[in-house]
Amino acid sequence: MLSGWHDDSWGTRMRFRRENAMTLIETMLVLAVLAILIAMMVPAYTSYIDNMNNKLAMRDIAEISMKVERFVTLNVVPPETLADINEARPDPWGNPYEFVNIVTATGNGGLRKDRNLVPINSDYDLYSRGKDGQTTGPINAPKSRDDIIRANSGGFIGLAEDY
Repeated sequence: MLSGWHDDSWGTRMRFRRENAMTLIETMLVLAVLAILIAMMVPAYTSYIDNMNNKLAMRDIAEISMKVERFVTLNVVPPETLADINEARPDPWGNPYEFVNIVTATGNGGLRKDRNLVPINSDYDLYSRGKDGQTTGPINAPKSRDDIIRANSGGFIGLAEDY
C-alpha cells in the first residue's frame, strides 16, 4: 500500500491522509514566492519591450529616410510631407512619424534643436515622439528625451537622450 493512502470503511476508495496535504501557511508561502518572482520579471519584460520598440522605430526611420532620399534624388528637394512618398505607417506606440522639410520651413521654430539650440539637421527632421507621445523642439527637454530622432542629416538615428 502507498504511504499516505488508506482504504476507507467500504474498501473500494483510496483517500489521502490529512497530514500530507498543504496547509494554508504553506500555500501562502508558495504564493508569496511566486509574487516576488513576478515582481522581479515584470520590469525586465517592460524594459525588453521598450528596447524592442525603440529599435523598431529606429529601423522605420532609417527606411523612411531612404524613401525621402530617393525622392530627393528625383526631385532635388525633400517632400513636403510623408504622404508625398506614400508613407503613413505609425510608430511602435501608434503615433505618426513627424516630418519637417527644413528647406521650406518658415523660421527655426519647428526644427529639432540640440542643447545649444542649434538645429540637428540641415535637410529635414524625421522623428518619433517616443513612448510618452510628447515632444518639444530642444531634444534635451524632458518631453523629448525618449524621442527617436534622425540627426546630423542622417548620421545619427537613435534616442534623443543618447545624442
